[in-house]
Amino acid sequence: MVLRWITPILLVASSTISLGQTRGWPEYGGTLAGQRYSTEKQIQRDNVANLKVAWVLHTHSLDKVPPHSIWMPSFESTPVLWKDTLYVYTPRSAVFAVNAATGEVRWSFDPHVIQPGGTSRGLSLWHARKPKPGVCGSDEVIFATWDRRLMARDATTGQACPYFGNAGTVDLTKGVEIGELVYYNFTSPPTIVGDTIVLGSAIADNQTLFAASGAVRGFDAVTGQQKWLWEPVRWTANQHPKLSGSGNAWSILSADPEHDLVFVPTGSASVDFFGGKRLGDNRDADSIVALQASTGKKVWAFQLVHHNLWDYDTPSQPLLFTFRNKIPAVAVTTKTSMVYVFNRLTGEPLYPIEERPVPASTLRGEVAWPTQPYSTLPSLTPLTYSTADIHLHDPEEQKYCVDTINRLEYRGLFTPPSEKGSLVYPGSLGGANWGSSAFDPTTSVLYTRVSSMPFVVKEIPGAAGHRSLSDRLRDRMRRTLPEWLGGDPPPLSKEFKAPDSGGQEGDESPQFGAPYRLARQGLLTKSGATCGPAPYGSIVAINLDTGKKLWSVAHGVMTPGQPGSIGAGGVIATAGGLLFAASTNDFLIRAYDSGNGKELWQAKLPVAANATPMTYSVKGRQYVVIAAGGHAFIGGTLNDQVIAFALPEGQQKSRPMTKSRTTHSR
Repeated sequence: MVLRWITPILLVASSTISLGQTRGWPEYGGTLAGQRYSTEKQIQRDNVANLKVAWVLHTHSLDKVPPHSIWMPSFESTPVLWKDTLYVYTPRSAVFAVNAATGEVRWSFDPHVIQPGGTSRGLSLWHARKPKPGVCGSDEVIFATWDRRLMARDATTGQACPYFGNAGTVDLTKGVEIGELVYYNFTSPPTIVGDTIVLGSAIADNQTLFAASGAVRGFDAVTGQQKWLWEPVRWTANQHPKLSGSGNAWSILSADPEHDLVFVPTGSASVDFFGGKRLGDNRDADSIVALQASTGKKVWAFQLVHHNLWDYDTPSQPLLFTFRNKIPAVAVTTKTSMVYVFNRLTGEPLYPIEERPVPASTLRGEVAWPTQPYSTLPSLTPLTYSTADIHLHDPEEQKYCVDTINRLEYRGLFTPPSEKGSLVYPGSLGGANWGSSAFDPTTSVLYTRVSSMPFVVKEIPGAAGHRSLSDRLRDRMRRTLPEWLGGDPPPLSKEFKAPDSGGQEGDESPQFGAPYRLARQGLLTKSGATCGPAPYGSIVAINLDTGKKLWSVAHGVMTPGQPGSIGAGGVIATAGGLLFAASTNDFLIRAYDSGNGKELWQAKLPVAANATPMTYSVKGRQYVVIAAGGHAFIGGTLNDQVIAFALPEGQQKSRPMTKSRTTHSR
C-alpha cells in the first residue's frame, strides 16, 4: 500500500473565490462553484408540507417524436434564472424563456435538430462586461445543441446574435477529429468564465476504439471563435491509425473566475471495458483537471481511476468551496462512491489518498493497473458486497440473485471484466452520477444522491465486423440480449434500461477494433428488483471540514418493498434547512430536513423527473422547479413538463427558522 499525501495540506491562498451566494439560480449548478445551494428560506421545515403546484410549462418536446422510436429524448434539464425570466432547455435543444412567476412563455427558439434522440442538462447565460445597445448587446443565452452546434441568442428577445459565429451559430464539428457523427453530441451546458465559453462533448467511448476526440475547447463569447483546445488523451496524437480516443468531458464543468481556472471531470479512454490497446494508466482520462480558462493550459490534474475498465468515468460536477474557512478547495464525488477533496489551486489532496492493490485481469492482451487511488473519506455507499447483503421477499428472486452472483467473477471493487462474466459494483450508474452534489457553506456539509446497483459485464471473444458504427447501432436496437451467462438467459426488466444502451434493457457493444465484444446488464430480477444491497438509492450527508459522515437515508422506492431508487438526478440545498430531490422510480419529488434526512414533503409527478431541481424567488414568492419528462432508460411514459411548486398565496411571509433536531458541527 502506498499512501499519497498523508498529511492534509494547509496552504492558504492570498485570496479565495467568491462562491456566489445568490438569491437566484444563474448557473446550472446554482453558481459556477456547483454548490446547488440557495439562500432562499421562505420555504422552511415547518411549512414545506404546504407546497402546491404554482404553474406548469409544456415544452412540446415530444410532438415530433414517433411513439415507439428507439431514440427517445431524455429530459435531464435544470433551468437557470436571470432577473425574472426562467430559461428552460429541452431534450430537442429548444429554448424557452418564461415568466418565472407564472410560467408564461416570453419567447422560444427551436433549432430544429434533425438527428433523433436527445439528452439535455441545461444552458448558460453570458453578460457582457461593456454592454452595447442592440441585439445581443449585453445578455445572451449560450447553448450547445445535440446535433453539434454552439448557438447564441439575445436573452431578452431570443434573436440570433449576429456577430457570434455565422449569424449566431458555430459548427462544433470543425477543428476536431470526430469520426462517425452518430455518437458525437453535446449534453451538458457550457461553462462561461469571463469572456471564454468552455465546452466538453459526449462521445461513443463504449462502442469503438476509434472514438471521436475528447477535446475540451474554449470559444470567444463575443465572436464564437475557438481560442484553445485541450485534448485529454494526448498520447494518441501520433497514433496512425489511432488505437484509442476520447477521455472526453461529457459532464458539467466548474469554474473559479478569480483564479482563471476551470475544473474538468474527464471520462474514459475508449473503449470503456477493454484497455489492451491503451496500456498504461491513461492519464489524463478519468481525472479531475484544472485548466487555465483563458488559455486552456493545464495547471494540475489528479487521476481518480487508473486504466479504467469499468466505465468509472468522472460523472459529477466538481464542487468548489472553502475548506475550514482557509483553503480554496474542490471536492469530487465519483461512480466508485468515493469522495476526493483537493486544494483547488495546487491539486494537493486535503484528505489522504491511498494507492491500494487491486485484482489483475484474466483477459488476453489486457494489463490492469496494479493499484487504484482510495480516498480515506467515508464512502457514499459500501464499496463491496456479497450474497449475504441481498434480502428479497420473493424466494425465487433471492435464489436467482444468489446463484447468478456465485457463478460470476467477483474479487471486490475493481474486479476486471472477464470472459466468464464479472460482477461490477458499484456499477456504471455509481455511486454518484451527473446529478452531482449540493453543499451548504454555512455548515460545510455536502449532500449527494447515490445509487446502489451491480452490473454484470462479459467480454465475448471475437472482434466485431467492419460495418459502420451506425449500422451496428441499428442492428443492436433490433436484438435482445443473448444468452451470455449460460443456462437460462438473464431476465430483462422493463423497469430499468442500461445507460448507453440505446433503449435496450441490456447493452451489447461491438467494441469495434478490440478482440472482444461486450455484453453488459444491470443485475435485476424479472420484477425489476435489483440484486444489490439495499437501499438502492440514498441521499448521504458528509461534513467536508471534519470528514465525518453525518447520515444516509433511502431516497424513493425502486419497486414495491424495495427501499431507495436508482437514478441520476441530483439534490439541492436551501437556507430554509431543506433538501429537494426527485429522480426516482416512484415518480415523486421530495423535501428532506437537511439536518437529519427526515422526509418532510412529497408530491406526485406525471412521470419520473430524472433531473435536478432548482429554486428562486420572484415578487416575494419562492418557487421550486423540476423538469418532469421521464427518461428513455427507465420505465413509464415520457412527458414534456416543467413544474413549479410554491406556497399558497398568503403563506409567503418568512418566519424565524425552526431548528432541526440534528445539528451540523463544523
